Amino acid sequence: MFKLKENKTTVGTEIVAGFTTFMTMAYIIALNPNLLTGFGANGGQELWNAVFLATCLASGVGTIIMAFLANKPFAMAPGMGLNSFFAVVALQIAEMAGVSYVAGFRAALVIILVEGVVFLILSVLNVREKIVEGIPLPIRLGIAPAIGLMLLNIGFGSNAGIYSSTGGAYYAMSDFFGALTAGTALTQMGPDGFAAMVLTVATMFIGFFVIVILAHYGVKGAVLIGMGVSSVIYWVGEAIFLHTNPFASLATASWLPPFGDMAEMTLFKFDFATFASIGWFTVVTLILTFCIIDMFDTIGTLVGTASRAGMLDENGRMPNMKEALISDAVGTLLGSAAGTSTVTTFIESASGVEAGGRTGLTALVSGILFLACMFLSPIAAIIPAAATSSALIYVGVLMLAGLKNIDFNDTFQFIPVCIMLIAIPISGSIGHGIGLGIITYTFMKVFTGKAKEVSVLTYLISLIFLVKFFLAV
Repeated sequence: MFKLKENKTTVGTEIVAGFTTFMTMAYIIALNPNLLTGFGANGGQELWNAVFLATCLASGVGTIIMAFLANKPFAMAPGMGLNSFFAVVALQIAEMAGVSYVAGFRAALVIILVEGVVFLILSVLNVREKIVEGIPLPIRLGIAPAIGLMLLNIGFGSNAGIYSSTGGAYYAMSDFFGALTAGTALTQMGPDGFAAMVLTVATMFIGFFVIVILAHYGVKGAVLIGMGVSSVIYWVGEAIFLHTNPFASLATASWLPPFGDMAEMTLFKFDFATFASIGWFTVVTLILTFCIIDMFDTIGTLVGTASRAGMLDENGRMPNMKEALISDAVGTLLGSAAGTSTVTTFIESASGVEAGGRTGLTALVSGILFLACMFLSPIAAIIPAAATSSALIYVGVLMLAGLKNIDFNDTFQFIPVCIMLIAIPISGSIGHGIGLGIITYTFMKVFTGKAKEVSVLTYLISLIFLVKFFLAV
């Protein structure tokens, strides 16, 4: 069914890869409802429960669709960045319409519904695939290493952090390594926070080095083993040095899926009336904004991850791209119906690819694990951030190897790619980085007398991003 021999892989390899992808993505199960409800402050525990269950369902079913329809090792979940933007939009709609946050949330789900319908139509009609082909080859070659830098930024930065009694969140790269001295970090974070940060950084690097050494010796499942070692070390350190029980949350955890809360709060609860009340100009602007960001985030993730897996042909095209894009669109539709923000292909899928995943069997395993988390979410919640950072850093380093495909003697290649290398990790948006790269490429061609070498579709994409960046209200 999954053509394992043709893709030079085995059942065992695909299962390990599926577990690896899931473990690097498991954080989304709790983080997504936290972000969409302000850690439960907006909409109460009922809305949090509903979004949690919607996250598991949409991620699991969407990923399984990817497995069977596209036969690709890519997993899906509510996209980071887009979920934070969704929460802001829901709050703004509630304020504009003078309604509760729950009503604003339900109105914002209309955006996700329309986005999913639009993408499904565009995917079936091959329009999204044509847009992929409209991205210049240098930009496509630069997507994978730029995503690699983004993974490194996440692994060292936003993913490896602690909350301290001194206030605020502190992160490994900016606050620990960025401090002038260890004493400065100790003063800022307080004794408990500093100890937690040292444990986080130490286990993160130990896990990373375990992965590197095992991979060097060709051990299968190196990424998954490294994450496991890092997790065990963190749990032991948490008990010994932080004097806390790493499994304390399991004692009071609820193991039953909150179907009642989802049915009451979000399931097919589209509030068209409230959404229409904010004015059609705002409605259209919001829908276009979500569509542009999601489209190029998805395209970038698919092309970048497929590049690392050796799935692209000599022209930078991925087989079954249409099916992968349709799966992504269906995932977004499922997410809107269940009650969560845009579901998209996750860059963390690269960790499973690096573990050897090459077919939809990898995605199937990840999807089943997401569905299982409806009942086993407390277990997924105890995977430490340090463990996922180990995997993200390793995969990010490997994806940087894609720079070898860039001709650094050709300014039309390396300048747009360099823009992407800095834009994607700093902005946190793959789509925005691609947009800046395409704009740079187009302007360079036009003002060096090579305007005819730029396709009409590339000009159109450049114009769309210029409007998005500078004119959209």
